[in-house]
Amino acid sequence: MKVADIHCDTIAEIFYALRDGKDCGLAKNLLHLDLEKMMKGDYLIQNFAMFVSLKKYENPLEHCLELIDVFYNQLEINQERIALALNYDDIIRNQNAGKISAMLTIEEGGVTKCSLAHLRNFYRLGVRMLTLTWNYENGIGYPNFQMTEGEKPNFQNPNIINGLTDFGIEFIHEMEHLGMIIDVSHLSDAGFYQVLDNTTKPFVASHSNARAKCNHSRNLTDDMIRKLANRGGVVGMNYCPSFLYDVKEEKDAVGTIAAIVDNIKHIALVGGYECIGLGSDYDGIPNHKEMPDASYLPLLAEALSKEGMKQDEIEAIFYKNVLRVYKDVLK
Repeated sequence: MKVADIHCDTIAEIFYALRDGKDCGLAKNLLHLDLEKMMKGDYLIQNFAMFVSLKKYENPLEHCLELIDVFYNQLEINQERIALALNYDDIIRNQNAGKISAMLTIEEGGVTKCSLAHLRNFYRLGVRMLTLTWNYENGIGYPNFQMTEGEKPNFQNPNIINGLTDFGIEFIHEMEHLGMIIDVSHLSDAGFYQVLDNTTKPFVASHSNARAKCNHSRNLTDDMIRKLANRGGVVGMNYCPSFLYDVKEEKDAVGTIAAIVDNIKHIALVGGYECIGLGSDYDGIPNHKEMPDASYLPLLAEALSKEGMKQDEIEAIFYKNVLRVYKDVLK
């Protein structure tokens, strides 16, 4: 079963390892995701997010460019097995050449420093999806909870007041004009509806689940799921245990395939299986007990089949729904 995973944080982890003088690369590593694991999992395409925490770096734009350099260096080193994809045709071309596709994405729109010129330059560098916010207000919009130093964030208190700024509206208009996929994971509830009201093309929640199954503000309400589905968008299933079911303490969450299946079944009931994709968040989440790395994806397909899902529905969830969005949005 081919796999299209629309979110992972692997490049940042490789960057940190290389910075610290460790031997780490995309070919083989001790992370959740590498080429050997992806080949065992039958990956068609992996979206690699350039994750930047605005509070961690004095110049987030510069750090994002450093991550992009690591991304392209790893593609060059492993060019026999993986290649850049800018659109749907590239994915098919790479597949025919026996290669996995890699799509460049950004997790934190604040790296653009509220500049449409920087957004356009990221597009020219190959970025084809961008998560509007992470966990900080960034000039584009507001997250669904605020990370405040010394305070524990309230993950059950979604932000229904603060959404996109006036610049944020300009920003998503420019993303649509360029042919870049808008990602609303991390964005406030208010911001989600502003994206819906101010765009026409499909957009995604690259690594979010169902709030009805896990009351976490990072997840989508049933109303959001329905509206995203009606737009032709996709919800990428996040494998993080504490986003899959309610737990008192995140440290107590244990990853099960059944919990992923439960979220998929609920979203399919609400919005149809056509709005579901995979967004593992590998290398950005704690270990998942039953699906600890990319090589275990066949177990999820097997579990969905045992739950009575048809082969064509599973294929849609695993890669075809995502490819449809790429066809509709990317140029």
